[in-house]
Amino acid sequence: MQLVQVAAVALNQTPLDWAGNVQNIKTAISTARDQGASLICLPELCITGYGCEDAFFSPDVQQRALHALQELLPLTEGIVVSVGLPLFYGGALYNCACLISNQRILGFVAKNHLAGDGIHYEPRWFKAWNSPHVSQVAIEGQSYPLGNLVFDCGGIRIGFEICEDAWAARRPGRDLSQAAVDLILNPSASHFAFGKQEIRRRLVLESSRAYGVSYLYSNLLGNEAGRIIYDGATLIASNGTLLAEGPRLSFKAVVLTTTVIDIDLTRMNRARLMSFQPDQLGDTENRVVAPFQFPKIEPQPRLKTTAAWEASQNVKSEEFARAVALGLFDYLRKSRSQGFVVSLSGGADSSAVATLVWLLVKLGVAELGLHSFLSKLSHIPDLAQAADLPSRLLTCVYQATRNSSDTTEQAAAKLAEAIGADYLKLDVDAIVQNYVELVSDALGRELNWNTDDIALQNIQARVRAPGVWMIANLRNALLLATSNRSEAAVGYTTMDGDTCGGLSPISGIDKAFLRQWLLWMEKSGPVETGNLPILKLVNQQVPTAELRPEASHQTDETDLMPYELLDWIERAAIRDKQGPVDLYRLARAQFPNYQPAQLSAWVIRFFQLWSRNQWKRERYAPSFHLDDENLDPKTWCRFPILSGSYQRELEELRVFIDEESLN
Repeated sequence: MQLVQVAAVALNQTPLDWAGNVQNIKTAISTARDQGASLICLPELCITGYGCEDAFFSPDVQQRALHALQELLPLTEGIVVSVGLPLFYGGALYNCACLISNQRILGFVAKNHLAGDGIHYEPRWFKAWNSPHVSQVAIEGQSYPLGNLVFDCGGIRIGFEICEDAWAARRPGRDLSQAAVDLILNPSASHFAFGKQEIRRRLVLESSRAYGVSYLYSNLLGNEAGRIIYDGATLIASNGTLLAEGPRLSFKAVVLTTTVIDIDLTRMNRARLMSFQPDQLGDTENRVVAPFQFPKIEPQPRLKTTAAWEASQNVKSEEFARAVALGLFDYLRKSRSQGFVVSLSGGADSSAVATLVWLLVKLGVAELGLHSFLSKLSHIPDLAQAADLPSRLLTCVYQATRNSSDTTEQAAAKLAEAIGADYLKLDVDAIVQNYVELVSDALGRELNWNTDDIALQNIQARVRAPGVWMIANLRNALLLATSNRSEAAVGYTTMDGDTCGGLSPISGIDKAFLRQWLLWMEKSGPVETGNLPILKLVNQQVPTAELRPEASHQTDETDLMPYELLDWIERAAIRDKQGPVDLYRLARAQFPNYQPAQLSAWVIRFFQLWSRNQWKRERYAPSFHLDDENLDPKTWCRFPILSGSYQRELEELRVFIDEESLN
């Protein structure tokens, strides 16, 4: 047996945070060494951070990355480490993994397939490496190989697939397998999305089986740059068997997953593969041979454990709670804000946002311990002396008008009390009436609900913005907007009202799921925190904006359509790009209980509202990317602000309905 202990590492990095990023890498190397690992795989672009955007073009950034790489070399005596950084060569910038060992740079592997869809823009900054040849790059007077390299370290062969390389149809893994590599390292920056971990597991398992290798997958962790959350997934597999899986969505800066790999067993299993056709060319130009002595180690018990929540029937609810709580925590500390402010209406959306901040505290303290949690937020004055953390970190503000109900006020007050938030109540009705009277006098007529409905609704939402912004300013806190994705799709939101804030944590999630999640939080919740029974006061309400007089019995679904249908139409129209006629035909099959006339009216309403409200989506505060149905025009879903508004398509739908009714 030739046994090698390896480590796949998750790192919570920050773009352009040179000191912090390098310190995390040093901690990872030191910890892995202490745990007996001799081969360490760090995430993609971990030196600079993945989300540097156009700063990648700066020569200063590129030089600082190389200086950081040199700073890491002394730490690699007796171990092999892969580290990610950008590399400028031949007039182009490449996304590279560098293998270092025994205080030497062994070479650079450039990414073959760039991520350029969805939230990724790598082709804007990097070039894909597509040459079969090996080049030489000069760094501080020394020349190092650059290309699709195979490293032979002490007789053990190592190759690379960098993130997107493994997801491409013509991936490097096949050639690496034919070159008889023992290990494929995959340093990744793979964003969180619901259900994605199971896809990763299948990818890593099948890669290790089909290529007859041991496969190490590392990833970034946390809210790196503002919008994207990385779950820190780390996986190690060999010949179709999952050897180790690291914890996800951790509040730690560095998370290691280690295991022992039997190199001889890997080779024998590969030899049995009928698909394996060994490369008989011997030492070709892409081979880098480096002397290295892997230490002799004894077999160890295999402890492949995953958190219980990963196998929960409510895994999506668990993922949402943990991903957004972690995203908020990192945003808080990296922006150096001193807390959060939420305009708490007592309805589902704002209650969900407040609950997520509560989860930030509960989950963070449960994992890190109180001392470490406080040290990560040491920029907040007197936080360690606070009698109750939630009250210091979260301010909830209920802002009443004459159209507000006792039901929502009680829900807001009781929820704030249950989660320990600081609770303030502002009565803004007089300000609303002053604006109405001011404009009425200027126009020379009295405004009324029959002719001025939307304006009278919106002024109430907008009047609430200045006060809550003022409180956020006074407390040096981050104001959280409370609009969800369903509202964003149809513009059912008031600009500079419920959209005001510096961060919009739930605008990437639909209302139907939010309501389900709040029920889960009421009855169950994460195992570390338990449930919040007080959410019953929120969940028993019919969703309403409470902007019309109580006698109108306003509800969201009366204003729009049933949320279940709205979310289905959004996915079919925006994600699946169905036109109005085909979408209506699909909806008729999916929702047979609705009358054709009503169903077609809702479909028409959706397309009209979608196309006229793109300008609102352009103005939303940054939101978290949670799934591949995001509507954020800056990262996922582009649509023109001005368009033909589907006029011809909707007319064709009306003709289709008329013809259908005649038959």
